[in-house]
Amino acid sequence: MNLEALNRYQPQALAVLRIVAALCFMAHGTQKMFGFPASGGGGGFELFSLMGLAAVLEVFGGLAILLGVFTRPVAFILAGQMAYAFWFVHVPMMGQGNIIPVANGGDGAVLFCFVFLYLVFAGPGAWSVDEILKSRRSFATA
Repeated sequence: MNLEALNRYQPQALAVLRIVAALCFMAHGTQKMFGFPASGGGGGFELFSLMGLAAVLEVFGGLAILLGVFTRPVAFILAGQMAYAFWFVHVPMMGQGNIIPVANGGDGAVLFCFVFLYLVFAGPGAWSVDEILKSRRSFATA
């Protein structure tokens, strides 16, 4: 396997991870806000509640990640949100404080947390507003 050939596409692969994660994350927010995609619940949320705050972060934070704008700080906030969701929603949900994600339904929260944490360190990859602004700044100073 030619690793150099694979390495050449690292920025695009990172962008695909960012975009797919953002779309999945946003769906959780739209489900809470609008009941879409349908889940049997959701819609009619209270804005000034933890679920309302979560929905706003998921929709608008997810949109920022999708576009790759302020990727690192937004990803840091969303990673924290998902850590909170795991420890304060999923772990207590099973009554016995089960910390195993597959047993407490927290697999998604754990995966989102670590994907967003990775974006904090890796940046947005290709196809992002952050990269466009970075290339314009470097062009202006050259």
